[in-house]
Amino acid sequence: MEIPRIIAHRGSPRAAPENTLASFRRAAADGAKWVEFDAALTVDNRVVIFHDDTLERTSDGAGLVCEAPFETLSALDAGSWFAPEFRGEPIPTLEETLETLTDLDLGFNLELKVDPGREVDLATYALPIADACWPAEAPTPLISSFSLQAVAAAKELLPKWPRGFIFNQRPDDWAEIAKTLDLTTLNGNHQHLTSDNVAEMCRAGYAVLAYTVNEPARAAELFAWGVKAVFTDIPGEMLKAAA
Repeated sequence: MEIPRIIAHRGSPRAAPENTLASFRRAAADGAKWVEFDAALTVDNRVVIFHDDTLERTSDGAGLVCEAPFETLSALDAGSWFAPEFRGEPIPTLEETLETLTDLDLGFNLELKVDPGREVDLATYALPIADACWPAEAPTPLISSFSLQAVAAAKELLPKWPRGFIFNQRPDDWAEIAKTLDLTTLNGNHQHLTSDNVAEMCRAGYAVLAYTVNEPARAAELFAWGVKAVFTDIPGEMLKAAA
């Protein structure tokens, strides 16, 4: 699969409210070719794009996303916390997001954000939607998660799409995990990556992706080590620096 070196993390979250259609549009305007976003499950099993477990930071709601019905979430304002001009920006559904990305000619990395005990549920609801909504002729996306159960469910439910495992500190059994789940990428916190462990993962045949990199000099260092792509909150600036 073709993964661009710069991936817009939750859109362009320094310029627009993260994980919203406005943020994805801004990322496209900034020149990004791919965006990363977070899929979460409501209490009534609707797939929405939202990062946090709770609603307070990036909306005018309160409480846990997993305990909220879709009707409640769809009425929330996910923009005015960021800036007045984004007042009324909604929490998007997965369907709305994929339609927008298709229109913008953006590829994507879908991260499965899971609640304990619902790892398989999210994949079960989200991946058939993604498969149905994404055009067959469009670039193949990437599915990733911190949850091994969610990645395993993705392997079973949508095996034709490549998978990535996200980690903060690389686990000792990373090679076994990668082989068992037939991974394409290993997505690590850049603060804990080293030239040696990047080289080791690359030699094993995996693309290494690094999050969340907002310093051009650090991105250049990671690329020199063999990192395939970086997730960034400032895609426009990083693309200019990379050019």
